[in-house]
Amino acid sequence: MSQEIRLSHNDIHIVLEITDEKDVRLLHFSPNPYMETMHKDAEQRKRSRLVEVQVSGENQDDHHGMKHTRTNPGFLLKYVEHRDYMDPAGRKLEIVLEKDGLYVTSHMQFMEDLPVVRSWTEVENASDENKGLEYVSSFALSGIEKEGLKPYTGKCNIYIPHNTWYGEGQWRKYTPGELGLNPVNFNTLKRILVSSRGTWSTYEYLPMGCFENTECGTMLFWQIEHNGSWSWEIADQAGLLYLQASGPSETESAWYKELKPGDSFVSVPTAVGIVRGGFDEAMAALTQYRRLIRRPNEDNVKLPVIFNDYANCLNGDPTTEKLLPLIDAAAKAGCEYFCIDAGWYSDGEWWDGVGEWLPAPGRFPGGIKEPLDYIRSKGMIPGLWLELEVMGINCPLAKKVPDDWFFKRHGKPVIDHGRYQLDFRNKEVRDHADRVIDRLVREYGVGYIKMDYNINGGLGTEVDADSFGDGLLEHNRAYLSWLYSVFSRYPDLVIENCGSGGMRMDYAQLSRHSIQSVTDQSDYRQMALIAAAAPTAAAPEQCAIWSYPSMSGDAEEVVFNMVNAMLMRIHQSGHLAYLPAENLALVHEGIRYYRRIRQDIPRSLPFWPLGTPAYGDGWTALGLMCGDKAYLAVWRLNGPDSIVGLPIRHFRGKDVIAACAYPSGNAAGLVKPAGYMWNKATGSFTVVLPDMYTARIFELTVK
Repeated sequence: MSQEIRLSHNDIHIVLEITDEKDVRLLHFSPNPYMETMHKDAEQRKRSRLVEVQVSGENQDDHHGMKHTRTNPGFLLKYVEHRDYMDPAGRKLEIVLEKDGLYVTSHMQFMEDLPVVRSWTEVENASDENKGLEYVSSFALSGIEKEGLKPYTGKCNIYIPHNTWYGEGQWRKYTPGELGLNPVNFNTLKRILVSSRGTWSTYEYLPMGCFENTECGTMLFWQIEHNGSWSWEIADQAGLLYLQASGPSETESAWYKELKPGDSFVSVPTAVGIVRGGFDEAMAALTQYRRLIRRPNEDNVKLPVIFNDYANCLNGDPTTEKLLPLIDAAAKAGCEYFCIDAGWYSDGEWWDGVGEWLPAPGRFPGGIKEPLDYIRSKGMIPGLWLELEVMGINCPLAKKVPDDWFFKRHGKPVIDHGRYQLDFRNKEVRDHADRVIDRLVREYGVGYIKMDYNINGGLGTEVDADSFGDGLLEHNRAYLSWLYSVFSRYPDLVIENCGSGGMRMDYAQLSRHSIQSVTDQSDYRQMALIAAAAPTAAAPEQCAIWSYPSMSGDAEEVVFNMVNAMLMRIHQSGHLAYLPAENLALVHEGIRYYRRIRQDIPRSLPFWPLGTPAYGDGWTALGLMCGDKAYLAVWRLNGPDSIVGLPIRHFRGKDVIAACAYPSGNAAGLVKPAGYMWNKATGSFTVVLPDMYTARIFELTVK
């Protein structure tokens, strides 16, 4: 007799069916209770498999194209047992399936008080023969659109986060039809695929997505937590839409894993949640989840202000002579960290010669400790830039070490953009990295490291691996393990995650790192669009945003720069020592204001009154909700209208005190005053900014 597993936890209703034949089906994942009528026929129920697993030599028994449907033995796995219990993270559900000695366990970790489940799959070979894995889903759900009466063509939207160098966090909303998915048959060959291949995890997309059902007012959202190759797909089967999320796979990323008898494999984790509401509610739940899974650290509590000498400043050409006046200016401005960025390790061209990480004597005649000690004498913590995962092809050390230090494919070391990719599975590589970190911390007194990464090592490595992708996945995991060991040795060390800005902005790393360099964008006007979208990719207190006023800019440029960063983490730069006095005063005021409000940021929830920003928008806005107070950054870009209405539905019907918090009235004469008004009945905040490319910070407080 068939049975059901029904759970209602943290406002998620989950229904699993175990049939007489011991098939396991995930029928429901929703904030709303399940109704039998949601599945139209037996075939739809049959297709609602809990997990997809493809083993080499097995028949993928479907007319599927490249879709990962009706995989084998995934489609033939049978129920063994399930466990529903409490662990330190909260409620945990495990469902064990088996076919021909291959045991597959689906893990669902519920997160305390949040409508989010962390899901992954474990595969164990208990047979007496090898099993070759080609695909393993971390999460699979069929019927994501099944609630309501309308067809998916009339009620569903898919949100895809495009991401690129200098243009991070570009969310776009599509109907399935706009992406080519239409109900032309009960089952098509079209899939909507979003994926990343290689050592940059976010060079085209963030590892996320959302699926909206406007008829029922729900938003499904997911986040793949991996620093290498990953993919998710939405497609149709038996008249239903499904979502599948995974790490690397053979089809998408040249991953194949040979499981010998007794071996096991664990997929990459994926967080999946669903809320009543829309995009803002989904991001609020995801923000809270990110804070739960993150390594506890003081940096995300205190939010110190960082000065970095790179952007629109020294641009990779630091010297003691150039640094000393900058250090003085940064300290006077109220900065608390000072990071010397790229270039400190070479007297000349350095791109393809990096790898030894020794100070360049020509840049620092008195040694690098002179500027580092000077930073500390000014009450700031010193930092240095590193790119530890690579070694330049012209680095002297590269000619001395064995070539198994590097990724290899087809018998040759992988070279990308003049660098080798170091393989962190190799203990000698990890020892080398440890020696560099120990020297910077113990000898130089560094308390902050900007860990950059500027290449894509591609599909992976063949060294000691079943496939290129297998080598890459194990390297990814070895790097994370190494990173955790660094934090264990130096718990107060802050390591900024950077990959040419936001090319590796994933929560495999951001669950360990406290801070993320969001972008390399050097135009402060375009920075506004990236800054406004940044809390979709990371919690606000982890988003490092550049503020880099130029020496020739006016007061409004300074304010715009400061507003870009002030609701997240200020990554201050620019030639502060040479700014006009009135402009420097606006920087000082901005940092003072930030230091007054920053204790609210780690408990805030982001929202977007005008929706997520897009290139071409005339205005954009980002809000942080903190109980009965909201902080609101408003940017007028190049739109012709000087007035905008901002819906603040959280405060509709309430008496609200509104104030322009930055710049203050002390800036009168330098910038034009902003007009603003709260409308209680409509819950709308109206803002007037007379000139294009101007910005302000507002506070809204419920009386």
